[in-house]
Amino acid sequence: MNQAKNTEPSQARSFVLGLQHLLAMYSGAVAVPILIGNALHFSSEQMTYLVSIDIFMCGLATLVQLLKNRYFGIGLPVVLGCAIQAVAPLILIGQKYSIGTMYGAIIVAGIFVFLIAGVFSKIKKLFPPVVTGTLITTIGLTLIPVGIQNLGGGSPTAKDFGDPKNLIVGFVTILVIVALQAFAKGFISSISVLIGLIVGTVLAACMGMVSFTPVAQASWFHFPQFFYFGTPKFEWSSCLTMMIIALVSMVESTGVFFALGNLLGKEITEDDLKRGYRAEGLAQILGGLFNTFPYTTFSQNVGLLQLSGIRSKRPIYWAAGLLMAMGLLPKVGALVTIMPTAVLGGAMVVMFSSIAVQGIKMLLKVDFSDNHNLLIVAISMGLGLGVSVYPNIFQALPQSLQLFLENGIVIASLSSVLLNLIFKGKKGLDED
Repeated sequence: MNQAKNTEPSQARSFVLGLQHLLAMYSGAVAVPILIGNALHFSSEQMTYLVSIDIFMCGLATLVQLLKNRYFGIGLPVVLGCAIQAVAPLILIGQKYSIGTMYGAIIVAGIFVFLIAGVFSKIKKLFPPVVTGTLITTIGLTLIPVGIQNLGGGSPTAKDFGDPKNLIVGFVTILVIVALQAFAKGFISSISVLIGLIVGTVLAACMGMVSFTPVAQASWFHFPQFFYFGTPKFEWSSCLTMMIIALVSMVESTGVFFALGNLLGKEITEDDLKRGYRAEGLAQILGGLFNTFPYTTFSQNVGLLQLSGIRSKRPIYWAAGLLMAMGLLPKVGALVTIMPTAVLGGAMVVMFSSIAVQGIKMLLKVDFSDNHNLLIVAISMGLGLGVSVYPNIFQALPQSLQLFLENGIVIASLSSVLLNLIFKGKKGLDED
């Protein structure tokens, strides 16, 4: 992998690197509004607004996290997008109550995150290297199947899943990224993912896999509006559900923050965590006000930082700006959606694998002659991966518990923290 490049890239290069970050997260960002909008039977006009404003809010949420100050913003090169774990609960709330209730619950959850950020940041001591390494490795390993699924074409139940065309463009994307990482140098190596995505998309277009219909149908301009779908309504069980989902997102974000700190050689302090959580809470409040969704730190972009070797925030500012511009210009935003799922899946496999390897590198510093460390890693990763494969194992439990336990990353976090406390007590909290 590339060595860390701490010098500031030029604005032109930062623009290209920012575009690379945007493409890496775009599919995950638009998936949430598409899934929820379709489930709630939104009209085409409503869907156009929903996707556009969601992209705009991804950029605004990223900007809030980048702008480090005494109150909020972790100030690390992170990109924020919709929390995928919120999809099912939001659909249920929207179907059972109303769209207004859905957005009221998002606002309350955002306020909740903002208020408990200081208390939640105290958990830093619960994440020594054996826990952090386990968590980061699990994040990467649980995401790899998502990349493979996309490489096959997206939905495993689709008729064209695993179609040779999907496999060809997906693996060509991987080969281009690997070849550039192996043989290219400097800036070309740092944008290997972007080049891989472009080559894969061009090849897919030659094979008749690309349609420009979404671009033709999209409008030119769309301005964000408060309460586009109506004023928010507040129902206690819906608010409680989204507060639980917010806690799950905070646990995941903690792992991403520590992964970034490790990658940048920066210690993540309690104050850093507090500002990071507050930024996500503020982003959720804005999401509710603009009738979009909860926002959380995207882990796939950590893998991209690892591959590019660029540690500067400048490209992320460009990514935030581009996302906001695309949200205002739906026709431009639709241009990105023509990229076949299989192409994006190829890039995902490389990025998510890189996250797992980063976690393994951290675990190499752990003393595995101590059987307690061995058990912490083995059991936690086993549970985390197992739950990711079979989340319905908890289907007989109350819905509120399922929201927590069906997330493999959360299970790995809880398991590793608890086992570390059981085996090592206060001594385990003081390890470097």
